[in-house]
Amino acid sequence: MPKLQNLTVHIVYTNRQADELAARGFDCRSYSIHARRRLDKGAIAVCAFFKQELASIVWVTLTEEAKNTVDSLPYHVNFIDKEACTGGTQTIPKYRRKGLMKYVYYKAFQLLGEQGIMTSRNAVRTSNIASQKAHASFDHIIYARARYLRILWWQFWKETPLMLAGRPD
Repeated sequence: MPKLQNLTVHIVYTNRQADELAARGFDCRSYSIHARRRLDKGAIAVCAFFKQELASIVWVTLTEEAKNTVDSLPYHVNFIDKEACTGGTQTIPKYRRKGLMKYVYYKAFQLLGEQGIMTSRNAVRTSNIASQKAHASFDHIIYARARYLRILWWQFWKETPLMLAGRPD
C-alpha cells in the first residue's frame, strides 16, 4: 500500500467519464495534453487521487490505435492474443517516493487480469530507475534491449532479444 491515506483510484474509459469525475472535483486530464485524444482512441486511465488531486496515472491500451497515443515506440504488442500495453505513467512530483506508481500499476494489472489479459508490454528507459524498481515488484520479464533514434522523419529501431532463464524471448 502507498504511504498516503485518503487515496482513491478511479478507472476512466471515456472522456464522458472524465467529465463526470471532473465535475466531482477529480480532474484526471489536467497533467496530460494528450489525455482527451488517448481516451477518444480507447486508452484507459488508471488514476490515483489524494483527496481530489491527481497523484499518479498509468495508461492501459488494448489496441494498436490506443497504444500509439500512449507510446509511439514501435515495439510489438500482440493485442489479438490478449496482450496489453501499459505506459504514459506519471506521478505528480510532490507525490513521488510514496509507492504510488507500484500501487497504480497493481490496479492496472488487476483490471487486465479481470479481462483475462496476463501479459502487458511497455518500454522503460534504462535511466528510469523509479520505473524499473516499480516493475521489479511484479513478475516481469525483460524481453529485449532496444535502441531508438529519430531524426526529423527518419526512425531507427533495433531490438536485441535477451536470453533469460535459459529460454529465448
